[in-house]
Amino acid sequence: MTVVLRRVNRVLLALAGLLLLVGGGAVLAAALGSSVPSWWPWSGRSDVLLSTADRQRWRDEGWWWPAVIAALGIVVLLALWWLVAQFRRARLAEVLVDTGDGEAALVRGRALEDVMEADATAQEGVARAKVALTGRRAAPRSRVALHLEPYAAPGDALTALSSDALAHARTSTGLPALPTEARLRAVKHRARRVT
Repeated sequence: MTVVLRRVNRVLLALAGLLLLVGGGAVLAAALGSSVPSWWPWSGRSDVLLSTADRQRWRDEGWWWPAVIAALGIVVLLALWWLVAQFRRARLAEVLVDTGDGEAALVRGRALEDVMEADATAQEGVARAKVALTGRRAAPRSRVALHLEPYAAPGDALTALSSDALAHARTSTGLPALPTEARLRAVKHRARRVT
């Protein structure tokens, strides 16, 4: 996803830059009185981009304003999608595993996340765990969210996470390191009544 997003960003920026450069250069050339092709709509200093007749041509048509609003709405939605995509961390689809015989195998990222979640949830004091793999498939990184029971000690939970779930993941994938960001939260519970 990250590679695709980078390519889309580059293509969109290149197209927008090319369009602005060509359009701006042509308008500037016409405004300065330079010779422009005969098909170019603006050829003199006194020409305007949109004449009064062009601006008011479709105003009385019933479909005009809904079409303009729909087109602008689509542009806004696409711009918002693009903006959100910039900040979303893409999950890793697959992890590259060295098989030891000079070849490599691919493990589905979701499968590895599920196994790590199961290992982390099996720890004492962990109510549930959520794991997300990011980074490159040859050098993955993980984000782990642990929801701890009220009696759990955070230090013990981190030690168990490192020695169990993360160690198993590193061993099974043959990775020399698996950088991890862990977030700990306490599970909400009712206060006990003391009598």
